[in-house]
Amino acid sequence: MDTTRERSQAARTAPDRAAVDPALPPTLRRNAPLVPTDSAASRSLAAVIAILTFLAGLCAGAAEIVASSACQWQGTVAQEVTIQVRPAPGRDLDADIARADAIAKAEPGIAATRVFSKAEAERLLEPWLGSGLDLSDLPVPRLITLKLGDQSPDLKHLRAGLAEAMPGVASLDDHALWLQRLSTAANTFVGIGVGIVALVLVATGLAVAFATRGAMAGNREVVEVLHFVGADDDFIARAFQRRFFGLGLRGGIIGSAAALAAFALAGLLARTWRSGPAGDEVEALFGAFHIGWRGYASVMAIGVIASLVTAVISRLTVRRFLA
Repeated sequence: MDTTRERSQAARTAPDRAAVDPALPPTLRRNAPLVPTDSAASRSLAAVIAILTFLAGLCAGAAEIVASSACQWQGTVAQEVTIQVRPAPGRDLDADIARADAIAKAEPGIAATRVFSKAEAERLLEPWLGSGLDLSDLPVPRLITLKLGDQSPDLKHLRAGLAEAMPGVASLDDHALWLQRLSTAANTFVGIGVGIVALVLVATGLAVAFATRGAMAGNREVVEVLHFVGADDDFIARAFQRRFFGLGLRGGIIGSAAALAAFALAGLLARTWRSGPAGDEVEALFGAFHIGWRGYASVMAIGVIASLVTAVISRLTVRRFLA
């Protein structure tokens, strides 16, 4: 009798010891999640999401830098117009320049004028003709830059006045063509950046879909047991959705942080290059690699969007797999 009583007591206490035995596999423990939380496939998926988010963040930040630089360029160019005075036979070029300058100063809305000297005008041709050339025999036009004031001037009236006073000699350039080209180029680059970000998010969704189908196939027995005990498809889909949302959020945070760190490093390098011979050109093209609050917000938003895409795609994939 004592032996039988001891065996029955041992049988009753065996499940309790197994439930708390740390030697059991994680999937057999009492509080184990339905979807494995730490596996090679999960870590690989988080790494893929982090890399894709990093690339999307770089594209978004680069598009923001180009858009900000283009706005600065357009604002600078739009604040100035140029009068070109061409040499003509039988005319005094210096007198024509002085007359064109006086006409421009008399126009309301012109804040200041600056007459380019002959040496400055010839220096503007060096990128095309090279340096060290004698251009004294060439009819090099002279330029007068006009800085616009707060009140917008009537450029049509100024253009007509120059044409009437010096026909065929003086002309006004309001840089409208260059502004249009600059705006078109900036908008094209921004559009390409947005398209790349969209493609990266699509690639993220495809990766999540394949990973979800693999997880469903690997946990087919668990899904069948859940169906057997009465769990519906929504319960199973929510379990997978929570799991993949956590993976997407982790990968999105890592990728966004890496992209922000890359822009911070680029800004530091730009400040270092500023003291070098190419610093002015780099700063003129890209600024200080400062993406501003909109750039930071867009990079962080991409990380959040990547996690949401991961959750939605995983849920849709699970429902389609169970259908």
